[in-house]
Amino acid sequence: MTMEDPIIAACKFNDAGLIPAIAQQFDNGKVLMLAWMSAESIRETLRTGQMCYFSRSRNQLWHKGESSGHVQKLIELRLDCDGDTILAMIDQVGAACHTGSYTCFFRHVAAHGGIVQT
Repeated sequence: MTMEDPIIAACKFNDAGLIPAIAQQFDNGKVLMLAWMSAESIRETLRTGQMCYFSRSRNQLWHKGESSGHVQKLIELRLDCDGDTILAMIDQVGAACHTGSYTCFFRHVAAHGGIVQT
């Protein structure tokens, strides 16, 4: 049994073998992005200490920052009470979003329903 087996065994993967993962900056609490992980990407994340996700569009592992240099250093993985979502406490280097924004959640919905971009 390896160190990642307990978390993988506790995960409730969907029919495609994936689980949603929320990346949160460990020191300021900002939610940076949502991506998907497979058992293989969890193992790779734990092995390297840097976030590795599963790209649904490319159907392959995606090492965050492999082309941009904006890596996410793993601090801790947490599993929610239902076992169906991972919270990755990370240290973000550079921007998390492919748009260049620090977080993917830079659009706010106002009370009247309009979207405000910040």
